[in-house]
Amino acid sequence: MTSLGAIFRPQVAPERLRSVARAADEAGLDQLWLWEDCFFESGIATAAAALAWTERLRVGIGLLPVPLRNTALTAMETATLRRLFPGRFAVGLGHGVQEWMGQAGARVDSPVTLLREQLEAVRALLRGERVTVEGRYVRLDGVALDWPPAGDRKDGEWGAAVFAGARGPRSLRLSGEAADGTVLDANTAPEGIRRARRLIDEGRAAAGRGADRHEIVHYLSCATGPDAADRLRAERTREGHDPDAGPGVAGDAATVAAAVREVAAAGADTVVLQPTADEPDPEGFVRFAAEQVRPLLARPA
Repeated sequence: MTSLGAIFRPQVAPERLRSVARAADEAGLDQLWLWEDCFFESGIATAAAALAWTERLRVGIGLLPVPLRNTALTAMETATLRRLFPGRFAVGLGHGVQEWMGQAGARVDSPVTLLREQLEAVRALLRGERVTVEGRYVRLDGVALDWPPAGDRKDGEWGAAVFAGARGPRSLRLSGEAADGTVLDANTAPEGIRRARRLIDEGRAAAGRGADRHEIVHYLSCATGPDAADRLRAERTREGHDPDAGPGVAGDAATVAAAVREVAAAGADTVVLQPTADEPDPEGFVRFAAEQVRPLLARPA
């Protein structure tokens, strides 16, 4: 069955996270994903809190913008959370929105180069390796984690993956080469997922990683409730899409489950329902995903 998650959007005040995470955990949702969008909320701080407040919920960050983050610190924080909550925490790295990176004084000339260097170094550090590298942006001198995550990553072990956020051809091929999985944002329609899978596989083949599992996580813009269609239209408009035909789904559980099946058939391994920025009931949204949509995915279409 397709793994199902939901997003706690950073437009929701951080003090609301506890009730949303607990609602997701109690309702049986598979995953809760968080964003480190500028200038809302920290990804690591919110992930640590969500993990501590829950018992079984898997928590992912999609994404940490690498221009804001020191490579060694990202590896240290990731390793700490993986040791504290084995198998429940996955991290995603992305090159960030360049306008925001400029506002923060962190913009770089080659975001793709920086993302590659950070992916390679962070994954090596999490494997317990001692890393010395003199890259264009990442420079490490004999760095090794004293407390790397216990054990090596096994194929299919969700919590050990390092994801990359990607959209363009270069970034998608890079993700196939240097990451364990890819996060595709809600602007990606089913045909875009199929295209992404092809480009990712090209990268995997070029790096000799064709036998490795590479998980695709797809964010599916979703609205439910009496004003669902209007809210989804407004969301599509904000993102520059056709308000009537852009990506996303609005409707009841059966309608949403059908949309989940469609993007899964296009190549998504995990589908994460992304509420609209003005979702009025975040706790209700995660319960809807877990209690109404998820059971339908276990049944034949």
